[in-house]
Parts: sequence; structure tokens; C-alpha cells
Amino acid sequence: MFQFFVKNKRALIFIVIGALGGLVYWYFNQCDNGTCLITATPYNSMLYGSGMGYLSARL
Repeated sequence: MFQFFVKNKRALIFIVIGALGGLVYWYFNQCDNGTCLITATPYNSMLYGSGMGYLSARL
């Protein structure tokens, strides 16, 4: 298990940073009526942000 974290350290760090960025994005850009796909819930924003973080780590 420890080898997994050592091997994928950069990707995991980017995923956490992306999830926090998604949470901050949700906080400042909340959707009033719930129809916005990304900002409707904090979970959607964090999932989107962590996905973007993962893709950024793989560049």
C-alpha cells in the first residue's frame, strides 16, 4: 500500500489540490436554483476539480 502512495505521489497531490479548488469554486459560485451542473452541490464541484487535477498531473 505504501508503494502505491510513493509511486503516485504527484497524482494524489494534484487530485487533493483539484478537489479543494473545486470546493472553493463551489463556495464562490453557488447556483441559486440547482440547475447548474458543476456548482449545484459541493460534491460535483470537488469531483470535477479532482478529475481536472488528475489530468493536470498526467501532463
